[in-house]
Amino acid sequence: MVSLIIVIFAGYFLFKDHIAESWKITGMLVGIYSGGTPNLAAISTALDVSPNTFILTHTYDMVLGAITLIFLLTTAQRIFNWFLPKFHESHSDMDLNGIAAESKEMDNYKGMLTKTGIINLLKALGLSALIFAISGGLSLLVPASAQMVTVILSITTLGLVFSTVKSINKIEKSFLLGMYLIIVFSLVVASMGDLSSMFQIDFLHLFLFVALAIFGSMVIHLFLSWIFKVDSDTTIITITALTYSPPFVPVVASALKNKEVIISGLTVGILGYAFGNYIGVAIAYFLKGF
Repeated sequence: MVSLIIVIFAGYFLFKDHIAESWKITGMLVGIYSGGTPNLAAISTALDVSPNTFILTHTYDMVLGAITLIFLLTTAQRIFNWFLPKFHESHSDMDLNGIAAESKEMDNYKGMLTKTGIINLLKALGLSALIFAISGGLSLLVPASAQMVTVILSITTLGLVFSTVKSINKIEKSFLLGMYLIIVFSLVVASMGDLSSMFQIDFLHLFLFVALAIFGSMVIHLFLSWIFKVDSDTTIITITALTYSPPFVPVVASALKNKEVIISGLTVGILGYAFGNYIGVAIAYFLKGF
């Protein structure tokens, strides 16, 4: 997070005079590289980002992110081992195969449309509607300019509060239902894009800003890992969890041939989901004043 915030601040002051809505883009980049696509979508809505800016930012993230993911899956471990300690921990008392299998369920849509699955998901959807209604009511207590931010952050906060209730926390496939709705949201936003004017945005500077966020934060992250003697596998899985979100953790852990880092990767990634909206919105409004 420290490495990400450093490059986001640097990128903002480098490109703010060249990119429209640059302060909003900082919030989106913080959200996507601390949480994932859900945070990107939430922050873009909270900050009222134009569809064209949203589409371009997400497109550049996908292109550059794919290159980085290939690197993490292939040669990163060998290269990082040159200057970072190798992974030596052993959690022999843990069911690592069970943890690996459970983590893969984060991307398994099977069973959603069974009778039990539909009933459980309707409960989750109903609770989401209730949270949205409460958040909408709270937004009426603030000025119009702050209403959308209030709605998004209230939804985030109430979602976290209700997640502590065991009966709600154990609802299966609710994460996948949310990801499906994010896909629908992205499709709707994409349909609003104006292709004739999209590339009138200074796309070169926006591309460089996204590249700085991905590669710059990774370089600083590696430097901090070297200072604090963090092993290479933990460094790679942390980069994966924050840059790509928790569902990618088991994939990269498998490439590393190290199931033990799944636990730390998922923990970091879920924390990123939880706090990404707050940090992204806060940094965006902070930088807006400069």
